Amino acid sequence: MMSVDDSVDIVLQESLPLDVMCLEAHEADGCVLAESIRSTFSVVERIAAGDTPTRTLKPGQVSYVATGCPVPNGADAVVKIEDTSSVDDHEEKTEVAVTILKAAKAGQNIRPIGSDICPGEVLVNGHELISAAEIGLLATAGITEVVAHRKPVVGVLSTGSELVESFQGETTPGKIRDSNRPMLLALISGWGAKTLQLGVCSDRKEELKELIMKALEKVDVLVASGGVSMGEHDYVKPLLEELGTVHFGRLLMKPGKPTTFATLNVGGKKKLVFALPGNPVSAFTTCHLLVRPALQRLRGLPLAKCRNATVSAVLTHSIKLDADRPEFHRACLIWDSTEHKFLATSTGRQISSRLLSCRNANALLCLPAGTEAPEGHAVAALMLDSTFGNATDAMAAMSTPIQNAESSFQTSAPRKYNAPDRIFRAGLLTISDRVYAGTVRDMSGPAMAGALRQVDKVRIEVVSAKVVPDEVDQIQAVVKEWPKPSRCYTRSSQGSTGQRNSRVSYKDARKLAQDYSESRAVSSCGRHSEKDAHCNSAGKTESCCRKLFCNCRSAASCASFDSRFGARTSPREFKLTVYVMEASGDCGVMILHT
Repeated sequence: MMSVDDSVDIVLQESLPLDVMCLEAHEADGCVLAESIRSTFSVVERIAAGDTPTRTLKPGQVSYVATGCPVPNGADAVVKIEDTSSVDDHEEKTEVAVTILKAAKAGQNIRPIGSDICPGEVLVNGHELISAAEIGLLATAGITEVVAHRKPVVGVLSTGSELVESFQGETTPGKIRDSNRPMLLALISGWGAKTLQLGVCSDRKEELKELIMKALEKVDVLVASGGVSMGEHDYVKPLLEELGTVHFGRLLMKPGKPTTFATLNVGGKKKLVFALPGNPVSAFTTCHLLVRPALQRLRGLPLAKCRNATVSAVLTHSIKLDADRPEFHRACLIWDSTEHKFLATSTGRQISSRLLSCRNANALLCLPAGTEAPEGHAVAALMLDSTFGNATDAMAAMSTPIQNAESSFQTSAPRKYNAPDRIFRAGLLTISDRVYAGTVRDMSGPAMAGALRQVDKVRIEVVSAKVVPDEVDQIQAVVKEWPKPSRCYTRSSQGSTGQRNSRVSYKDARKLAQDYSESRAVSSCGRHSEKDAHCNSAGKTESCCRKLFCNCRSAASCASFDSRFGARTSPREFKLTVYVMEASGDCGVMILHT
């Protein structure tokens, strides 16, 4: 027998509403309305931007007002035009009334006078930096003049008889182009100061003295680079001792040890002099650490806002430390939105003459003296920039760890750390007809490079990256040309194959594969739809890769396991299949994304 609920459903399915009809309102008692009843209001005035209302509204009337216009007297709500429909006079071709399609509440869409800025409210606090938003706020309030600290004037000078202007042509033996002055001028002007180019001065004491004194008559701050060490022709520090007060002349830091700071009294005014080292990286670093805070203070900012912002960052690799001096290590910082932390990667070799280490750097890692800082260790990072600029692109492009990165961090107290004792060398192989033909861009290769770098507990070095069509012979040719001692990973748009560069146990190889499969970065690698012909060939590629891998390794044993994950770029679930093979004690790993 049928249940009551099912029987009611059948009855309702067969019972349809009757035809509609027009009724007098007093006859509609007990009837169900067939359509909604809208309220219609007559339009009595149209108020354009810049106009003021001239009529007071009565019940049943509306005025058209443009956004931001004053509301006419008698109005208690504003309805958006998209929530109305127009009733036109067809003869006059004008709007005479509107129908309100949504119920309005008193006060809706009306901003009271003074709601943006209250009487007596402080618009901008004293000792606060004026930027675009503050200028707009002052204009809103009709304020056309302010009392502010003037911008400091900074003279930038390079010293050294070996220097020539950077715009000159070929250099002669013993001469180098002046890179410090253009770099320092760009930094200082970007910090809100006015700059004055003072050129290049040779290593002659009297000439240098005359140039310094003339420059200090025009500037508030003098920034000189070079001539501050202990060489026979390094005259800057002795001259500053002769002319004024040297507050410090050597710093416990790397780079920038000989940095000197002095004050001179010129015409009854205090002048600041920063004598920075001649090595470009030292000048770059000490300018950020010392000159920038001084300029912020001279501009009138409170002391609390003069220092560079510092955040905590986690190292993505180990870094060798200086045994005697704290180091300010140039690095790229990115924000890990999954783990909610900054990740820091070195910009490479940190010698003080290598200006390339400053390129794309957005932070200085504050590293103590010691032996080594391990991967995963949290360090203070002094921000060079409030944005991440090119740093994210630089991180993606860095396919190999820095050469001086080792393991095992020790400062005053030893810290236990299980550092990786082997390096996995990876080859990225994107297998795609469309990428090979150039019709689409390779998204999987860079994504896989990022995934490999984020695998925990191991270091992976990308040594090769290639693109081939989905053809067995071409896949085979690329893998065979990779040298066997390298034991490479291979990567296809559907999958990747890998081998290790040293003899390890089956257990170690499987652990590597598990670490890799659990890496969150893997989820960015699947980018093809179910209907993509490229993805439909996954079975052929998997079979080819597995057969090729086993043949190359002469695998005596093979095991596999699956791991499923959802890609952030697609609601579709992707499967990660990991094969671990062992032959004569030498293991390899093949990882396929499908």
